[in-house]
Amino acid sequence: MAEPILALKNVTKHFGENTVLDDIDLSVHQGEVIVIVGPSGCGKSTLLRCVNALEPIQGGEIYLNDEKIDIKSKKLANLRQKIGMVFQSYELFPHLTVLENIVLAPTKVQKRKKEEVQQEALALLGRVGLLGKEGSYARQLSGGQKQRVAIVRALCMHPEILLFDEVTAALDPEMVREVLDVMLNLAAQGRTMIIVTHEMQFAKAVADRIIFLDGGKVLEDTKPEVFFEAPKTERARQFLSMFEFNVVKSQVEKVSS
Repeated sequence: MAEPILALKNVTKHFGENTVLDDIDLSVHQGEVIVIVGPSGCGKSTLLRCVNALEPIQGGEIYLNDEKIDIKSKKLANLRQKIGMVFQSYELFPHLTVLENIVLAPTKVQKRKKEEVQQEALALLGRVGLLGKEGSYARQLSGGQKQRVAIVRALCMHPEILLFDEVTAALDPEMVREVLDVMLNLAAQGRTMIIVTHEMQFAKAVADRIIFLDGGKVLEDTKPEVFFEAPKTERARQFLSMFEFNVVKSQVEKVSS
């Protein structure tokens, strides 16, 4: 098998005395879609932030194409350009139009020609159903539209890997699908992605591998059909049961009886 594009080796992360990531090992290969699931507070988002060096790690090593990601490295800015990250909160500049938001980093950081980036941005906006919105401001967009703009902005940096941190968590239910459809299309194009989500049906549909985190540890690293149909650990079975309507219904009936 080819060398992984991203490798985490014995990664440990603390917040004070609280261990958030505990000896994490993870490899991601070109074109793989990795979905990380687990209960709130288990370290999912922190893991993504460590990959992008937004948080320092206290132990272990992270490599992108055999280059060590070190928060103190002089090469960090260049490495970060190869990692696209889409946040839950969009992070769009309110005083810039959609097109200006997208074009800013490629032209200022990567020194690419503005006209070239604008053409690429418009093409990508068309592919996510937002052509015609390039002159709009963030306040004029729905949550789903803002998130799709954030995805296009990340794509325009030509990243080698995309990180998605619960990008639908702040959206109204009817807007969730439009964002998930874009991500499904990216997966179909062979994009390398790590996705943190609570959308279990989406995870089952898009993932090549499911990583189940709990208490800062990787409890399962397996194919989606194995994880959802025959999870290996009792903790994973408990977690998945919370998404089953019949289980919730029986709990309600017990309380009301």
